[in-house]
Amino acid sequence: MSETHVGVPSPTLVTERPFVVDLADDLALAPALTGGKAAALARGAAAGLDALPGVVLTTAFCDAVDGGGDVAQHPAVREAFERAGGDRQALVARSSSVVEDTATSSMAGQFDSIIGITGFEAFVKAVIAVLDSRERAGAADQPIAVLVQPLIEPKFGGVMFGVDPVWGRTDRRVVSAVRGGPEQLVSGEVDGSRYVLEASSAKVLEFDANDGPALSQVDLRRLVALSDRVASVYGGPQDVEWAIGTGTELWLLQSRPVTTVIRGVPRGPIYGPGPVAETFPAPLTELEHDLWVPPLREAVAEAVLLAGAATEADVAASEVVVCVDGHVAIDLRLAGEIKPKRRLISRLNPIPAIRQLRGAWRVGRLRSALPRLAENLLDRTDGDLEAVPALTDLTSRQLIALLHRSREILRALHAHEILVGMLTDTGGNRMTGASVALRVLAEARQDGLSDEEILARSPTVLALTAPRVAPAPELPAEATAVHVTTSCQGCSDNGITREALRLRVRWVQELSGRAAWELGERLAATGDLTEPELIRHMSLAHVEAVATKRAVVVPKLVSTHEHDFGAPLPAWFQLSDLGKPIRAQSATEVGGGTGAGGGTASGPVTFDADDPPTGSVLVTTTLAPGLGPLLPRLKGIVAETGSVLSHLAILAREAGVATVVGYAGATDDLPEGTVVLVDGDTGQVTIQDEGDRS
Repeated sequence: MSETHVGVPSPTLVTERPFVVDLADDLALAPALTGGKAAALARGAAAGLDALPGVVLTTAFCDAVDGGGDVAQHPAVREAFERAGGDRQALVARSSSVVEDTATSSMAGQFDSIIGITGFEAFVKAVIAVLDSRERAGAADQPIAVLVQPLIEPKFGGVMFGVDPVWGRTDRRVVSAVRGGPEQLVSGEVDGSRYVLEASSAKVLEFDANDGPALSQVDLRRLVALSDRVASVYGGPQDVEWAIGTGTELWLLQSRPVTTVIRGVPRGPIYGPGPVAETFPAPLTELEHDLWVPPLREAVAEAVLLAGAATEADVAASEVVVCVDGHVAIDLRLAGEIKPKRRLISRLNPIPAIRQLRGAWRVGRLRSALPRLAENLLDRTDGDLEAVPALTDLTSRQLIALLHRSREILRALHAHEILVGMLTDTGGNRMTGASVALRVLAEARQDGLSDEEILARSPTVLALTAPRVAPAPELPAEATAVHVTTSCQGCSDNGITREALRLRVRWVQELSGRAAWELGERLAATGDLTEPELIRHMSLAHVEAVATKRAVVVPKLVSTHEHDFGAPLPAWFQLSDLGKPIRAQSATEVGGGTGAGGGTASGPVTFDADDPPTGSVLVTTTLAPGLGPLLPRLKGIVAETGSVLSHLAILAREAGVATVVGYAGATDDLPEGTVVLVDGDTGQVTIQDEGDRS
């Protein structure tokens, strides 16, 4: 999205520091002089947006009265009052701090705005109130300006986000509307009507009437157009306060950058981590990804084609297996978690049926041969593993060859394991590799064996560890055997074969992880790396180039490496055009309200909005702005009313406090002391523990 530049002067170039500046003056464009809110409005007006006129008591005025000046006697106050037309009409005095409405923090609702000022005496009190609100906002040491504008009496007012504030979707616009001005909405006093609109057409995707008005389609289209224009002017999606007059007027009252993470537009298949969570229970680094994800991706694609579960077009349209910030997920349709919808035309078309018949013949032959093929692969894999010499005896080139060979074996093991699960009857076998490994580990610990001895004697315990490039795995500190029923009428050897294939996958991963670590130790010994662990953050191609002397490591680039793996992936999600995950609604999810963001958290319910216990979930009737200072204490907020676009909801999202609004009857459903899980994405609130409700 292109940015329209309107000649905003750099604060360092502003040499004049008048006490009063008109919004139409070029000096008003400098945030250091007029604060974030006023400077943004001046910028919009200069670009042709319909912003309300006004004047600003600048930060220079603030500095003057902070030095002991009398606000009532300062000539700038009278000048601002008269230039704003205060002797003829009611006014509004709004805060415009230099730390307000920035790209990283909105400070929404933390400073005062005074509405409906009539007379000079009331104006003086309003200016003092705005200046004093710095203390409450925790910004007493920051300069502030006072934006003075005429009071309007619009037909409708509200807030609009240029991106979905919870999901970060750029193809959505979220609008909340009330009758009159937007002040009662942003303060949390009322819910207002809520629209989710398609950005390209202003089509209404969701609508909640609540206590607000129903806007016409013409007004909705005008609001979407305004959203696009402000995004162009300010260089990105904006959080906009707006008002619609009794005629055709549409005013921009305020614009600030959206502090929501911009995720883009979702597209393509639905992915999820569930089916691969056992294979990759922990996030992967760059080298771990290169060693273990491509073999799984290739195996899944090959297996679903062989089994007739997907077409070549289906596979080509999907990334099959993705890795987002180290977390691995799989196409849920290809994994069989989501069943494809059959259209009527496909039922009437005989050609797919003929193809299916041919595929069934091929699959039938594969099904009958699969157990024997899997047994042969297990034998070959065991032989290959036994034939590997001590890693210290191999040259660096041999270690590289071992890494590539391991990827080939992993591809075969994954493909066979998937096909066994898809095409054969595993018979409901309850004995898994993990349960066997847990029993073996518990018994070995009882016998007094060390972890090193346990790993050498019983590599089965590797099923309890996540794959990692490391010198050795870390076994669980505690182990208690889980007793399972190992015999049942429906059990078959196919289930055991599948678990055996899974276990070999883990063994081969362990071998390649240790081989990579050995290369890391050699690079550290030659000074190419400061420590062996840094090899985990190199790609396989880079490792190969350095190990074979075709490239060198630039020490400054790999001297340290901090990895931010981010939050776990949603159960269902799509990738956006920006490569970011956007949650998709699972058919099994329900919600008690509307998710307002902030992630997911759990804690005991409290009704104390004055002094809530640290780590609690505040259940309240509405999102009052005064709750802002309490956010650092809270794990979550559940409100019976309120808007996802209210000031407190914005602050809660920024603070990472899981927030749900519009949960009618929450104070009755969620008694004090009850431990609840609050999902700020889906709006779901789940009781985890009845707690102490006495």
